[in-house]
This record gives sequence, C-alpha cells and structure tokens, in this order.
Amino acid sequence: MKLPLVVIVGRPNVGKSTFFNRLVGKREAIVDDKSGVTRDRNYSEVEWAGKIFRLIDTGGYVPHSDDLFERAIKEQVEIAIDEADSILFMVDARAGVNPVDIEIGKMLRSSNKPFYLIANKVDSESFEPSAAEFYKLGVSVVYDISALVGRKIGDLLDDITSNFQLVEEKEEDPRLKLAVVGRPNVGKSSLTNALLGYDRSIVTDIPGTTRDSVDSILKYYGEEIILIDTAGLRKKKRVDESIEFYSTIRTLKSINECDVAVVMIDASEGFEKQDQKIIDEAVKFRKGIILAVNKWDLIEKETNTSKKFEDSMKDQLGSLDYIPVVFISALTKQRVFKLIDLCKHIEEERKKVIPTSELNDILLPEIERSPPPSTGTGKEVKIKYITQAAGKYPVFLFFANYPKEIIEHYKRFLEKIIRRTFGFEGVPIVLSFKRK
Repeated sequence: MKLPLVVIVGRPNVGKSTFFNRLVGKREAIVDDKSGVTRDRNYSEVEWAGKIFRLIDTGGYVPHSDDLFERAIKEQVEIAIDEADSILFMVDARAGVNPVDIEIGKMLRSSNKPFYLIANKVDSESFEPSAAEFYKLGVSVVYDISALVGRKIGDLLDDITSNFQLVEEKEEDPRLKLAVVGRPNVGKSSLTNALLGYDRSIVTDIPGTTRDSVDSILKYYGEEIILIDTAGLRKKKRVDESIEFYSTIRTLKSINECDVAVVMIDASEGFEKQDQKIIDEAVKFRKGIILAVNKWDLIEKETNTSKKFEDSMKDQLGSLDYIPVVFISALTKQRVFKLIDLCKHIEEERKKVIPTSELNDILLPEIERSPPPSTGTGKEVKIKYITQAAGKYPVFLFFANYPKEIIEHYKRFLEKIIRRTFGFEGVPIVLSFKRK
C-alpha cells in the first residue's frame, strides 16, 4: 500500500520544523532560531488514529533571492510539492500576512494539489484573531495551531487524514537500508544524486551543506533500496555550532538505523582519524561496512596506485581489514552501481547462518591444534562447543570451562578462522564466550 505523502511548506522561521517534530514525536529536523536552518527536505512517517502517512519537512521558501542556499532550497521545495499528495502551508499568525505568504499561496493554487493553511504560533485563544487575517489568501479554512505547545494539532490531523486508508499493523521494512556517511564534503550527496538521477540533496563545494539526514528510495533492477544521505561527521573541535551538534547526532542515528554503512573517503585527502572514528561507530552498531574512496577520477594514477592506497588503509584499519574498499567517482558515476551490488552482497553476508555441525567440524579441530592459553593458575582452558545465535548480525557462542580466561589475542585468532572459512566480508562479527 502506497502511503500518502504530505509536505510542509512556508517561508523561513514560521515553525515548520517544530511542527514536523511535534507530529513525528522526536527531534528529527534540525530546529534553531536561526532563519533558514532546515535546508534539505526531511522525510519521516506519522501515525494518527491507525492511519500512516509520509511527512516531508522543507526549508524556508524565498522566491526571489540571489543567495546560493536560498535558491537551492526554492528548488527543493518545488520538488517536494511535485511529490506531495497534499500540502500543509504554514504561516506565522503573530507576524501577519507577508508578501512571500501571498506568493506561496499563488504557487500552491497553480499546483492543483489540496493544501491546508496552518496559522502557527497561536499558543492561546488570545492570538486567534490574528489568524483570521489569513483568510485574505483565499482559503475557506484557517487552522490556528501551536506547534510549540501542541494546541489544536489533533483536530488538524483528523482533517488531514480523513480520506487516508487505515493501515494494518506495520511490519519491519524488508528493504535494504544504506547509510552514506563520512566527513563533510567527501561527496555523500553527489553519490546519492548519481544513483537517483536527480538532485535529492543540496550539493555545493562548501563543506557541511547537507545538514539534515535525507532518506530516498533507489529502484535498482526492480528492487527498492533505501538510501540515507547524512550530514558529515565533523572533528570534535569543529562541532561548535548547535546546528552541527544536532547533525552529528543525526549521522550516528543514521548509522544505527541502516543495514550497510557506506563510509566515503576523499581520495585527495586520504584516510584520516575521523574516518576511523566513523568506521568504529558502524562496527559498534554491528552494521555492514564498505569504504568508498571517492574523487578517484582526480588522482594521478600509476600502476598499482589503487592497491597501494588500499593496502595503506588496511594497515591503518588493523583488525578491521575485512572491510572491502571500492574506488569510485560520484561525479562521473564510475563504479557507483558496483558499490550497490557490493552492498547487497554484504547484507547477504550479514544474514548468513552457519549450521552448528559445520561450525564444530571446522573450528574444533583448529582449536585442538592450537588450544587457548592456560589460565593464570595453570588450568587448561577447553572450548567444547560452538553455535551461531539467531539475530540480525552474526554472533557466535563459544562454550568453555573457563570462558573469562580466554584472552583477546586468541579471540582474534578464532575470528580469523571463521572469516577465512565462511567469509562475512564487510560484516562485524561478535564472539561470545559462555560457561559449559
């Protein structure tokens, strides 16, 4: 069942993101007092009275501007309106009718899409008369609400969803979810746009231009794949703006919600400590991981250039050398679809289950040939049985007589045997030791 798509539009600083967060129930969009802080469209799902719809938050619409960002936002808003089934046109009741409000109203009428005029910041009955001014925009109903305190939002939602179908209990989305993560300006939005074929995020040469995470759907040979294009993770000393603080949190959230994280590396800058920190977060969340070395088209190449670059990164990765490396150019689309094929392969690896009999047949003889070191008191440590636990990522249970005495070096030895025998390319695996 296709969910209805509802988009929030309005000029800057009328409270669109506060309203979005009120409906979604969490701090999804970046909200700041600074005008124009929501620069990309932000998607989420909203459930009301058994009905579910998709909601898009947009940046503040400024029709005639020479500002680079405001022109880009204008294009984004127009795309969102084209995608929408219905539109929530938000105005500031306290500020009164603005010339930009009038222009947006004209644009919405010409779109032939149903829209609701929402006068925000009516925190109490005393502000209701100011909302009445907006009837001059030619609408039959003005919804006076307060996104901040939640006033009259239930009545508005009743009307918005009146023609929406009831949805059966929501099941977990089976589609592959990819998070595109990395430092600012490594080409995350350019990669998403290359895959989708149109500008889904604001793309400029200025680091940090994608401040909110943005989800999109890629149709790949008949299969739907969800792409999460995220704000860049900045070095801690550079996260000094409240906007960047929220963006960093959101990027970590995107890693948490994906199946496979595509960690983008800038070929011209090489592998940096911040890249390692991003990878460590993906490992912590047990996500599939790929390193995508972007801007490879700009590198002067000799024989074995890519191998030397990859070997250098693998040396820095240490025990994480199971993570595959792909050299791409988001600009020329070089190998970007090979990247998607590899993501699909890694998700299959992540779901792979090894039969218990096979695990024991392979691992126990290896353990017998190279047993774990004895305990500090000289007692022999014996691993008796191995099985793979059920779950969303690979967890292997080792049953032993002294599980707490098995040292880290030996655990890495066991992991290498598992990877050498069974694969699990790009997938963090967990080894858990229990008493038997």
